[in-house]
Amino acid sequence: MENAFDLLEERVRRAAEALRRLQADNAELKKQLVRAQGALQQSERALEEAQKAKASPEDANKAEGRNRELVTLRREREELRGRLARLVEVLDGLE
Repeated sequence: MENAFDLLEERVRRAAEALRRLQADNAELKKQLVRAQGALQQSERALEEAQKAKASPEDANKAEGRNRELVTLRREREELRGRLARLVEVLDGLE
């Protein structure tokens, strides 16, 4: 009987450790999401300004680069959202 309690205790410890890791991952992903959203907003503003300024060829190249960055940031944001959703599902499953 004591062996069963030892096994249960070990499982609880592993689950608690997994929960701590997932919470840390979740917090880091949230920070990354905030940074990505900030960069996305900055890129969107810069792109709008470039488009309004009737850009020169050099400015057009910069705007195109920003547009590619914007697309990349949006993709990263969606990936982060997906990862956060999966982490939340895992955390919900532990409760």
